[in-house]
Amino acid sequence: MGAGIGSNIQLLRSDHQQWVALEPDEVLASRMRETIAREALDEVCDIRTGTVWSLDPNEKFDTILYIDVLEHIEDDRAELERAANHLAAGGFLVVLSPAHQWLYTAFDKALGHVRRYTRKTLLATTPPSLRPEKVIYLDSVGIFASLGNRLFLQARVPSEAQIKFWDAWMVPLSVHLDSGFRYRIGKTIIGIWQKCT
Repeated sequence: MGAGIGSNIQLLRSDHQQWVALEPDEVLASRMRETIAREALDEVCDIRTGTVWSLDPNEKFDTILYIDVLEHIEDDRAELERAANHLAAGGFLVVLSPAHQWLYTAFDKALGHVRRYTRKTLLATTPPSLRPEKVIYLDSVGIFASLGNRLFLQARVPSEAQIKFWDAWMVPLSVHLDSGFRYRIGKTIIGIWQKCT
């Protein structure tokens, strides 16, 4: 859901999967089509302009992903309930979003974020037909960088140098530290639910 230009499809794909990439913005969907064609992924990726509300009511999926999408949607509970209706029995719903409302900044607002989540608020969106499997925090190092930005830099958009530094140093360090913190600290939250059979 909200596939953007399809960057995550290239990271998550395997030869044994078929993907439906839904993107409400036609400009982004067109860019995704160009990328998918260039990467020769046309056979495994069905790109559609639309949202969960535009799916055929009978269409079912093994997994539905919201990667940095749910925080943009005003009625997040209705969105996930609708998504749950499109999961096959035993299927999974996965949500990855920014964590902690106290980290909300002008940067979030500029990106169109309605909210950031905590474990409690993300679990509050659980559709009746789904069972929570895991809700954890990621990017423990990033929480301190985000707090520094909120308190001192107050940047609306990160610079290219900051993004490169984050990717090269902070993310790998977080990967090593997150488990030590037992996934209880981080600027990102991930929730995984399973469809009750």
